[in-house]
Amino acid sequence: MSTTTKMQAGAIFPSFTLPRAGGGEIKVGGTGAWQLLVVYRGKHCPVCRRYLKGLGELLKDFRALGVEVLVVSADPKEKAESELEEEGWTFPVGYDLSLDQMRKLGLYISEPRSPQETDRPFAEPGLFLVNPEGRAQIIDISNAPWARPDLASILGGVKVIQERNYPIRGTGG
Repeated sequence: MSTTTKMQAGAIFPSFTLPRAGGGEIKVGGTGAWQLLVVYRGKHCPVCRRYLKGLGELLKDFRALGVEVLVVSADPKEKAESELEEEGWTFPVGYDLSLDQMRKLGLYISEPRSPQETDRPFAEPGLFLVNPEGRAQIIDISNAPWARPDLASILGGVKVIQERNYPIRGTGG
């Protein structure tokens, strides 16, 4: 059993680049801008599809606040690209999230229950808001597909953080 270290609130967010479904790359962290990174389990997860549909409905609102929305999974290129096409997502979708990257993000990692589910270990859900200084402003990780933050609440939180210069919470101890 491998251990994963929990990312600390306010820590410098790890920077990495992933291939992007449809071509190009996604750069996570260290961009000097607000980023909302949503990690999903992969194409095999119907709960993820519903959650990401809701994200798509709020995408223009996040963008209006200057927040770049990125969605990533451990899926291979073929699965990520077919799901992007099937779902019609308009946010960038990264793929091939590695075990090392999952661990750096402090994510829970699961093994597939069967070959029908998927063919590789995958990350359980995670959501991270990275501020322009490159620090982890909000961290939410889950070990199950059903426990995720309400995206409208996250959107409202981003507004408060930006309008009031609200500090990073959870750094004291």
